[in-house]
Amino acid sequence: MERFLTHWVRSRILVVPHTRMTTTKELWENALVELEISISRPNFNTWFKDTHILRVDDGVVHLGVPSQFARDWLSTKFHKDILGSLRNLSDSIRNVEYVISRGPKKAIEEMRPPAAPTELQLEAVHTKTNLNPRFSFSSFVVGPFNELAHAAAQAVIRSPGIAYNPLLVYGPTGLGKTHLIQAIGNHFRVSTPDRKVHYLTSEKFAMDYVSSVQSGKMQWFKEKYRQYDLLIMDDVQFLAKMEKTKEEFFHLFNFLHDSNKQLVFSSDQHPNLIQNLEDRIKSRFNAGMIVSITAPDHESRLAIVRTKAIQHNFILPDEVLEYLASTVEGNVRELEGALNTLLINFEMRGRELTLADAKVLLRGAGSPKKVVSVQEVVKTIADFYGIDENSIYEKTRRKEIVRPRQVIMYILREDFHISFPSIGDKMGGRDHTTVIHSCDKVKRDIITDSLLGQEVHQIRLMLK
Repeated sequence: MERFLTHWVRSRILVVPHTRMTTTKELWENALVELEISISRPNFNTWFKDTHILRVDDGVVHLGVPSQFARDWLSTKFHKDILGSLRNLSDSIRNVEYVISRGPKKAIEEMRPPAAPTELQLEAVHTKTNLNPRFSFSSFVVGPFNELAHAAAQAVIRSPGIAYNPLLVYGPTGLGKTHLIQAIGNHFRVSTPDRKVHYLTSEKFAMDYVSSVQSGKMQWFKEKYRQYDLLIMDDVQFLAKMEKTKEEFFHLFNFLHDSNKQLVFSSDQHPNLIQNLEDRIKSRFNAGMIVSITAPDHESRLAIVRTKAIQHNFILPDEVLEYLASTVEGNVRELEGALNTLLINFEMRGRELTLADAKVLLRGAGSPKKVVSVQEVVKTIADFYGIDENSIYEKTRRKEIVRPRQVIMYILREDFHISFPSIGDKMGGRDHTTVIHSCDKVKRDIITDSLLGQEVHQIRLMLK
C-alpha cells in the first residue's frame, strides 16, 4: 500500500506542467498532493481539510478556508509552503489570500486514491481489537513535546516487528500516550485487516492471568495472547509488583518478539526507574525504542485547543483560545476538559463566548502553582534513590549518597534559582564552591549519561 501511494503521488506531481491549470479545482488538487509530502499527516489532515480555491484574480489565489482558526493558522504557519507549491504549478501566481468560506467542496477527500484507508469515525470501542477508533493519527496534535514519540510510532507502522520493537512511550498521565499507541493499532486495523491486533491495560492482563490460573485455563490464556501480530499494552508499570503475572508477561514478550510480532507499551516513567521491575524485563524494553512525552508548551497547548475546537465545529475568539492555553498549564486531558466546559456553555447559551465569559467559566480550572520547600526536594530525591533523607546532610563521600546530593544541588539551583551559598548552608553547611562543582558536574554528565538525564527528568515530574 505504501509503495502504491508513493508511486501515485509521484506520478501525479510529474504530470503537472508549469503552466496555467485548466481549472482552479485541478490546480488546488495538485498543490495538495505536493503539500501532503512536505507536511506531517496530522497537520495536513487538520488544517487543509475543506480548503478550496474560490478564484484566481491577477495572479492572486483566493483560497477558501472553513474557519477563522484555519485562516489564521494557514496564513501564519503554512503560507510559504502553500505559495511555493502553487508557484511550482503555475508561474503566474504571485500571492495567496485566505477567505473564510464554508462551502461543500472537499478537495482533500477527492484527491485521495480509492485504495487508501479511510479514517475511522466511530466512537464505540471495537470489540475484536479493544481499540477506540477515535484515537487516530489524524486527530493527534503533534508538537515539540511529543514529536519524537510520534515519529517513532510512524516508523513502527512502516516496518512493524523490525523498526523499534518494542516501542515504549512514557510520561505523566493525560499527555496522549494512550491516544498515540492506540493510533498505531487503528492504523493496522484499517490498512491491514488480516493482521490480529489487540489493545489492553496491564491490569486487564493481570486479571486474565489470575482468572485463567483459578479456572485451570492457562493453555487458553497462552494461546489467546500469542496469536497477535500487534500487542499494545498500557501502563506496564503496574506489572512490577505482580510476581506471577510478571513472569508470564516475560515469556509472552519473548515469544512474540522472537516471532517478529510488534510490541507497543506505555508507562508513567522510564522502565529503568520502575521499582521492582526485573533487570531482564528492563533490558528487553531497552533493546527497542523508548521515547517520552512531556507536558506541552504554550504554543502546543494553543495548537491543541484550536484543533479540538475545529473538530467540534466550535468557534472561539482568539483571545479566548489564548486565555485557555495560558490558564490550563497541566496535561492535555485537563485542557480538553476546560474546552468541553466552554463548549457545553456555548451550546446552552446559543451565543459566542467572550473572554469575560471564559474567565468566569474557567475560574479555578488552572492548576495552582505548587510551592516546594528545600526539605520537600531533599525528601523527594532521597526517596527516589532509596536512601535515608538524613544521609544527604552527612559528611560522607559514599557514591550512593554523593550522586543524589549533587542532583539535589543541581535541581535547587537550576529549577528554584537558589543561590550557591544558600544551597551550601541548607546542605549541611557546605562551602559554595562545593555546590558550584556539584551543579557543573551534573550539568556535564547529563549530556553523556542518558540514565542520569532520565533520572533528573523523572524527578522534575515528581516535583511538579
